Amino acid sequence: MNIKEIYLNKPWLKFYAEGVPNELDVPQKSVPELLDTVAKKYGSKAALIFYGKKITYRKLKEGIDRFAAALHDIGIKKGNTVALYLLNCPQYVISYFAILKIGATVTPVSPVYTSREVKHQLENSEAKAIICEDILYDNVEMTGIELDNVVLCNIKDYLPVFKKLFGKNNAGNTYKKKMNSSKSSSIYFFKDLIKKYLPAAPDILIDPKKDIAALSYTGGTTGLPKAAVLTHYNMVSLQAQALAPYPFIEEGKEVIIAFLPFSNIYGQVVLMLSGLATGATIVLFTTPDFHKIIAATDRYKGTVFYGVPALFEYLKGYDKTTRVNWQNLKIIVSGADTLHESTVKEWERRTGTRILEGYGMTETTSVSHITPHNRPKTGTFGVPIPNVNAAIIDSDGSDFMPVGEVGELILQGPNIMQGYWKRPDDNKRAFVDIDGEKWFRTGDLVCMDDEGYFYFIDRKRDLIKHKGYSVFARHVEEVLCKHPKIKSAGVVGIPDPKVGNQIKAYVVLHSEARGRITTEEITAFCKKNMAHYKIPDIIEFRGELPKTDMGKVSRRELRDESEVM
Repeated sequence: MNIKEIYLNKPWLKFYAEGVPNELDVPQKSVPELLDTVAKKYGSKAALIFYGKKITYRKLKEGIDRFAAALHDIGIKKGNTVALYLLNCPQYVISYFAILKIGATVTPVSPVYTSREVKHQLENSEAKAIICEDILYDNVEMTGIELDNVVLCNIKDYLPVFKKLFGKNNAGNTYKKKMNSSKSSSIYFFKDLIKKYLPAAPDILIDPKKDIAALSYTGGTTGLPKAAVLTHYNMVSLQAQALAPYPFIEEGKEVIIAFLPFSNIYGQVVLMLSGLATGATIVLFTTPDFHKIIAATDRYKGTVFYGVPALFEYLKGYDKTTRVNWQNLKIIVSGADTLHESTVKEWERRTGTRILEGYGMTETTSVSHITPHNRPKTGTFGVPIPNVNAAIIDSDGSDFMPVGEVGELILQGPNIMQGYWKRPDDNKRAFVDIDGEKWFRTGDLVCMDDEGYFYFIDRKRDLIKHKGYSVFARHVEEVLCKHPKIKSAGVVGIPDPKVGNQIKAYVVLHSEARGRITTEEITAFCKKNMAHYKIPDIIEFRGELPKTDMGKVSRRELRDESEVM
C-alpha cells in the first residue's frame, strides 16, 4: 500500500463510535428550509432563551418571515449582500435566517471590529445594506460608506420587562431621536419593521449548491481577513456532519449554552444553525459573563457546552465552576485553538468530565475533525468527521507524507468553501490538484498517527526559520506557559539577515509575579526545557496580548508591531 492509499483508506473509521455513520446523505435543502421544518414540528418549544425571555419556534419563524418580507420590500433582492453587525441577540438569529430566506447573502461582522475593519469588510463584500446594533452605529458612520439600507437594533427590545425597566442601555432612544431628525429614508428600526409586516416571506427559489449563503471572513490571525464563500449546501452539510459523531444527541431535547459570538463561523454554524436545525433550546448570551453562564447552565440543565481554550483556562480555576454538575452534560467541546494539556487535566480533576477537542476553519464551514467521545486522546484534535477526506502532504509540494511525519493538512468534503471572495491569487494557493483531484490546503502543519488521529503542530505561516532550524512558535509558547509565573505567551519570528529570523517572545505574567521575575530567569528556564535553537532571542513583558474575538493570540498583530519597531 502506497502512502496516499493509507489516507484514502481512512484508518480513523475503525475508531468511530457505535452509531456514527462512515458517510452521510446530505439533503438538497436551503438553510431556511431546515428551520421551517423544525418550527412546524416544535412550534411551542423554546427556541431561544435570552436573559430569561423565551421565544418559541413558532414565534421565531414568525419573526423571520416578517423580517424577510420587510427586507424584500425595502429593496434587498436575491444575490445582494447584507452585513450583520450585531452582538448575540434574538435579532441576530431572525436577521440571519430572513436574509437567507430571500436569497440574499449574509456577511457577519465582528462586533469588536474598529471602523477601519468594518469599512474593509463592507467594501470587500459589496454589502448593499447593514443590520446594526444601535450602540455600534458610530463605527458604521465613520466608514463614510453609503449603504442602500440601514436597520438598527436594540437589545432591550427582546429583554424581559423587568430587565428593560432596570437596564442601563438607553442608546436606542438616543439613536431614534437622531434618526427621526434625519431626512434619510433608508434608515429603519428593526422593531418597527417586525410590527409593520405580516409573516409572509416571499417565495424565492434557492439552489443549495450554487447560491451563496454567507461570506464569512477569516479571523485575520495571519493576514488581512478574506471571505470564504459558503453555499447553502456547505452549511447544510456541515450541520449534519458535525452532529453525526454524537448519536446520543436527541432532536428536540437538547439545551445549548451559547455565548460564543455568532459573528464567528464556530458560533454561527455549530451552535446557532446546528442547534436550531435539531430543535434544541439555545440559551443566548451577548457576552461571555462567567457568572451568568454558570448560573444558566445549572438553571436550564444545559446538555451541550461549546467553548474555546481561553474560556476553559479561566473556568478551570473559577470558584463557581463546580456549582454545575458537569457530568450531567452530554458533550463539552473546545475548538478554535489548541488546548494546553494542563487545562485538560485540571478541568478533568475539578469537574470529572473530559473536554473533547475539535478542529476546523472558516474555510471548512467551521469543522473538519472531532475527537471521538468514546476514545479521546490527549494532545490530538481527533479524526475527520463523516464525508471528509484528510491527508498530509509536503508543505512545499504535493507529495504525501508518511504516517507520523509533519506536513500540511489537506482536505476534501462537502463542507469545504467554494473559494475566497474576489481573491483569485489566494485561490490558486489554497487549492492543489493531485492526481486529478482537488484538495484544500489548510496552511496548518500537522501529523497523523497510525490510528488516524491528527495532531496540530503550528500554522505554516508561523514557522520560524532560525539559523537553519525550523522552530514552531506554538512549541515555544507551550514551554513558556509551563513556567509557574507566566500566564500566556505569543512567539513570532523577526526578520534578521544574519540568522533568518530572531525568535521574539511576548510574555504576560500572573499579576502576583509582575516585577518579580527577569528576562534572564525566563531564558534560564528555557535553556532547561527546550533545544538551544528554540530559545527566544528577545523577551518582552506585556500586560496583555492582542487577541481575536475567539480568544486566540493574534500573532499577525504581534508581527506587525515588531516590523514597525
